[in-house]
Amino acid sequence: MGELKIIIWIILGVIYLVSRAKKKQVPDSASPAKPVDDYREDKPISFEELLKEIQSSKAPKHQPVLEPEPAYKVEDYVDPKEKAKPIEDTNYNYRDQDTIYETYEKAKQEAFLRPSMEETLKLENTVVRYGQFKGYEQQVRPSLAREYGKDLKDRTNFRKAFVLSEILNRRF
Repeated sequence: MGELKIIIWIILGVIYLVSRAKKKQVPDSASPAKPVDDYREDKPISFEELLKEIQSSKAPKHQPVLEPEPAYKVEDYVDPKEKAKPIEDTNYNYRDQDTIYETYEKAKQEAFLRPSMEETLKLENTVVRYGQFKGYEQQVRPSLAREYGKDLKDRTNFRKAFVLSEILNRRF
């Protein structure tokens, strides 16, 4: 079993090496002659060459000179009369131009002529319903301890007292 695994790995390795060898041969025959700049593939690039390549890519390329755009005439569509008009009237007096203050003063004067609430209130107009909120009151229920206390004071309830003493004084 172990020998079989070794043989399989050897076969896979041989197939891999053969496929790599074929890949190297196929591009040479299929591709045209290599350009002169690809000599670096065999030779490692030096630091100076790499630096020159980076600087040349960063250098700005020659850009064509654009003609200046023609100047357009800007037309003002706002009426000159509207420009001179202020946004807000600063001499506006609310007391002179609004009716709010007149209405307020008039209501104050009429208040003295109207009858007061005490004068208009009559006892016959008052709706009196006694006990309308009794349904919402909580009923007072005696507590359980108070009930047991009453039962223990009564001599006729000896049976209850005995059962209660058995419950409260557990032996186990």
